[in-house]
Amino acid sequence: MSQYPMTVQGADRLREELNHLKTVKRPEIVEAIAEAREHGDLKENAEYHAAREQQGFCEGRIQDIEGKLSNAQIIDISKIANTGKVIFGVTVTLLNIDTEEEVTYQIVGDDEADIKQNRISVNSPIARGLIGKVVDSEIEIKTPGGLVEYEIIAVDHI
Repeated sequence: MSQYPMTVQGADRLREELNHLKTVKRPEIVEAIAEAREHGDLKENAEYHAAREQQGFCEGRIQDIEGKLSNAQIIDISKIANTGKVIFGVTVTLLNIDTEEEVTYQIVGDDEADIKQNRISVNSPIARGLIGKVVDSEIEIKTPGGLVEYEIIAVDHI
């Protein structure tokens, strides 16, 4: 199996979710199943079937997270010297040349991406256009809205 890049923060978030699922959610579901069983006939017991379905989702998510963590190549960007080059894990500040608007993105793994928190996947069109470029470079990124020109004004190893 190949390894997938992940930031230290992304791995920590997955470990926290895994811990919550195993120590809180799983026991809650087991208790709900036991309670539903006490109600009698399991064939027509909606509570039992709902709890079993929840259990399936929970166990599936636990396996998914464990798989992701076992195949993760965790990269601690704070331990890599900042050369001004855009690499996985950096936080990059861009200036839209047309609108003079600044935007900041952190380049993260696929599972960590969250545009609302300005974390973009290393496989996104913007990140692919940025990787390998350096501060003060001007680049063109093909977006769904057309070609956008950016200038890289900062690369931080946060």
